[in-house]
Amino acid sequence: MTDLTSLTLSEARDGLAKKSFTSLELTDAHLKAMEAARVLNAFVLETPDQARAMAQKADASIAKGEAGPLAGIPLGIKDLFATRDVRTTACSKILGNFVPTYESTITSQLWRDGAVLLGKLNNDEFAMGSSNETSCFGPVVNPWRREGSNTSLVPGGSSGGSASAVAALLCMGATATDTGGSIRQPAAFTATVGMKPTYGRCSRWGIVAFASSLDQAGPIGRTVRDAAILMRSMAGHDPKDTTSVDRPVPDYEKAIGTSVNGMKIGIPKEYRLDGMPAEIEKLWSEGAAWLKAAGADVTLTEYPGAYHAYDNFNLTAPVKFPQGQTTRNCWIKEGDNGQLLNAKTNQPYALDSDPCVERGPQVAYNAAAHQATVKAVKAFLIERFDLKG
Repeated sequence: MTDLTSLTLSEARDGLAKKSFTSLELTDAHLKAMEAARVLNAFVLETPDQARAMAQKADASIAKGEAGPLAGIPLGIKDLFATRDVRTTACSKILGNFVPTYESTITSQLWRDGAVLLGKLNNDEFAMGSSNETSCFGPVVNPWRREGSNTSLVPGGSSGGSASAVAALLCMGATATDTGGSIRQPAAFTATVGMKPTYGRCSRWGIVAFASSLDQAGPIGRTVRDAAILMRSMAGHDPKDTTSVDRPVPDYEKAIGTSVNGMKIGIPKEYRLDGMPAEIEKLWSEGAAWLKAAGADVTLTEYPGAYHAYDNFNLTAPVKFPQGQTTRNCWIKEGDNGQLLNAKTNQPYALDSDPCVERGPQVAYNAAAHQATVKAVKAFLIERFDLKG
């Protein structure tokens, strides 16, 4: 039998449908691969018993001809997604051993379609990082190495665990989130396929927020087709998320292979920076050449706003993070000595006694942090743009 972990998601789906192997066999192969590759630190929690139970359920549905589009496919879940009765920490000691009593919308849709949970994947703490070195569980290692060197490389972040696990063939696909590049960048670092969907296409309900007006969930897969298959299950309107888009979910897989002949594609010249490494410049040029060869009209465009994008992100994200955490903790206030108190009892605040926890993953974050951040942002704007206070 072919090494089951070497199959793409689409190949595994087809093999399961033909009964060439079972989901339990597929799942066990990935569990063994996970155990052998723990040095990568991609998984922060393995769920073998639950995985095997879900695989057996998938096999039963396949046998009855009632299989969903992801029936029997073993996946990894970024530790920002709430998973019912399975520890969810956002890779921070603040959440400790928090075990949600509810399921995020994204993961509930994956389980609805028959997917199997292998475990929770490492990420930068609260998704705040771009190398997956800030996790309380330690850094994630990229399975790739530069040619001629054995020096460890970072997998990018914040979805470094997702990208590393997919690249190392430890899972057939993974969930990820992207606020300022946290799907796209680690996918690029690990030769996987990552997609940040349009804001609102995938529900954010049940995902620990970084900056809620920028966060968006998306897939990381081994191939474009795999990412498209995952996207169809992850996308969809969710009445629990007021920013969720109420539009039909297309069959993304059917769009693969569509011709780009005659399509006009712009490449912002601002993205081609002086000092760009020759190997990166070569990839840009090759990509443009492939599109031209396929009949696309590739032109350089101007996007002056690109120069301000980084500053805008660094202004928005630090404000949105503490704002989101403090507004969700409705029973927290700050005492005279800076200690966090329960607003009703005036006793020291404890996460496990917070009634708001039932509404989502909570973070015991000092309410004064938001005010301090706003003050810092105002000071930055005044200095940077010579504004009056």
